[in-house]
Amino acid sequence: MSRPTDPAPYFSLHVFVCTNRRPDGTPRGSCAGHGSESLRDYLKAKAKEAGLKDVRINSAGCLDRCGLGPVLVVYPDGIWYGFKTHADIDEILETHLVGGGRVERLMLTPDQGK
Repeated sequence: MSRPTDPAPYFSLHVFVCTNRRPDGTPRGSCAGHGSESLRDYLKAKAKEAGLKDVRINSAGCLDRCGLGPVLVVYPDGIWYGFKTHADIDEILETHLVGGGRVERLMLTPDQGK
């Protein structure tokens, strides 16, 4: 929770994309095993292309929702997405990161992945 004396945020949104990799065949799987690294790179390039200087796209280690992967989370909104394709990334970028909306078909709920 922010306080009146806190400095302004450096970024308006922070996107953490899980790029954790486990060995092939691991029962939980891993986001990197499902292509998250190239999808993260694509999101970074598209965000730069869109001129989103106040949005930071970062790699993250395991976000503990492996079976739903690849996954990302947008802060400070606390919205989680499962995604698979460039089209999914495009929709998250345009609807959420640019427009401030939500891509409900890709949103993950707190009870998923437990």
